[in-house]
Amino acid sequence: MDNFNHYYSGENNNSQPIQDVNFVIVDEVSSSNTSDENQGSKHKHKLKFKFSRGGIALLIVLCLLTSTAFGFGGAMLANHVLNGSSSFGTRSESASKLSISNTGTTLEKATDGDLTIKEIAALNANSVVEIKTEAMVTDSWMQQYVTEGAGSGVVISADGYIVTNNHVIENSNKITVTLKNNKSYEAKLVGRDDETDIAVLKIDATGLTPVVYGDSSALEVGDLSVVIGNPLGSLGGTVTAGIVSALDRSITIDGKDMTLLQTDASINPGNSGGGMFNQNGELVGIIVAKSSGSDVEGLGFAIPVNKVKKIAKELADYGYVRGRIDTGLTFVDLTSMRNAVFYGVTSLGIYVKSVDSDLAKAAGFQSGDMIYYVGDKKISSAADLTSAFDKYKVGDKVKITVVRNNDNEMKKLTLTLGEKTSS
Repeated sequence: MDNFNHYYSGENNNSQPIQDVNFVIVDEVSSSNTSDENQGSKHKHKLKFKFSRGGIALLIVLCLLTSTAFGFGGAMLANHVLNGSSSFGTRSESASKLSISNTGTTLEKATDGDLTIKEIAALNANSVVEIKTEAMVTDSWMQQYVTEGAGSGVVISADGYIVTNNHVIENSNKITVTLKNNKSYEAKLVGRDDETDIAVLKIDATGLTPVVYGDSSALEVGDLSVVIGNPLGSLGGTVTAGIVSALDRSITIDGKDMTLLQTDASINPGNSGGGMFNQNGELVGIIVAKSSGSDVEGLGFAIPVNKVKKIAKELADYGYVRGRIDTGLTFVDLTSMRNAVFYGVTSLGIYVKSVDSDLAKAAGFQSGDMIYYVGDKKISSAADLTSAFDKYKVGDKVKITVVRNNDNEMKKLTLTLGEKTSS
């Protein structure tokens, strides 16, 4: 849809802090002294213990059990410390405090009630970052120039992994991440997925404050929605609030069907890749788009975190999302007369622009073939093509009927699907 915009290129469980409790054993003695001669004197009290043989044996057993318990607890703690850096969407106890940097104090969630907007903002202030990009563009006169873009990102691990939108960093030659403390780092692209519009970056930093993943499936219409991001590419750390307006909203963006959360919190260019948080301060969505127009207000959308955390883990571990099929073909949508005339074709449809893989070449595809059927599904649009391949998996053999443009001949080809390892 033309009225849904990504933001890029300058336009562009509920855990409580565990509190330490000190136990003090007090030996109570009477403070009343009836004898005048005892007044003002100090008394010393000694605790005397007498054990039988059986009591001594019991004491030894208790000591052994206590030692074992402490040893097990120490092992668990060591395991947590050693593996903590690779745990996405979690936060250590010390980092779970709400940092208020301008006062140098911390505030902890002390009750089971919802956090205030102020507390949610403080809790996640250090977890949302600014992203700036540079891309080299060649115009029609073969002149090159640098374009700049901006967006937002969310820290998902203490050792520098950051999730954002694919469209924020797509085609960028340089990506710069700036933290709330104004420290900037050049980021490395770990992996990206254009299908879900999610990308993972890595910066060379430690001790960061990651967000805590919430459960987007538990959201209800009317729940609090707090958005933190970098609107206009220059207002990092901006906090806006509203409610969850709708769940499972089906939206088509750039020809891709997406199921998104809807919010009425204020969202502007540069918010893409930023965080949407619930009443517990947990991340429940990554901002992706809003409906734009002079007569449109309060229509923002976010990718549910349950999808984000799964895709982000795949990208961080493998650089791509495993199990995605690859046709080995690049398609061009010529379903409009204007595009068809530009490419010099007489029939509207989805065409093969290039044959990229050995599997596709072996199947006999040629540039210029019009896709007529995939299996038993007739193809009339890009959405048809996408949905037709949804039921197949890597390694499947698919019967595809094409119309060969040069002789208008219908051909039935068999394509073996490969695995997509990059976007």
